[in-house]
Amino acid sequence: MKGMGLALLRRLVLPVLLAGAASAQAGEYKTALQDAELHCLALNIYHEARGEPFEGKLAVGHVVLNRVADRRFPRGICTVIRQGGESRLHRCHFSWWCDGRSDRPREAGAWRESVMVAQLIQAGLTRDPTDGALWYHAGYVSPGWAERVVRRAKIGGHIFYIADEETRRKAGAGGARPTIRAYGKPDA
Repeated sequence: MKGMGLALLRRLVLPVLLAGAASAQAGEYKTALQDAELHCLALNIYHEARGEPFEGKLAVGHVVLNRVADRRFPRGICTVIRQGGESRLHRCHFSWWCDGRSDRPREAGAWRESVMVAQLIQAGLTRDPTDGALWYHAGYVSPGWAERVVRRAKIGGHIFYIADEETRRKAGAGGARPTIRAYGKPDA
């Protein structure tokens, strides 16, 4: 059933969405994305989950939206992605943002897929495979902050986490903003 849903989605919905992003080649990647928030989300998916399966890309994208919806994080997709990297190298929540390298996508196919996934997520056409995760890390690292949160899922090469009950209680009412459902280090 799950595979059939993805197959149907890919067959019916994706061609329509991809038509709008057809000109998003690696060299001219910004032309198809007039929406800055969509552009930020697509860049984050590209840099954080480029080699991941479809569900892994969805998971990374949904963590950003989960953060936007949570009162503990800034409001806005671009603001969430850039959080922590404003003034210091390698101190941001999403490593690609403050690593000192170019953020311009170099792989056209991977960029197009990242744009498509971002469009699907932003249009509300996908479910959150992380069930509300606010943090994640690559499976090959063991960050100290992971001990202070609850492991929710392993999807592709990433491990996803939610806040523990006490942290959620302190944030109040689940910490969620009423408007949107939506990496980095959790508050200590």
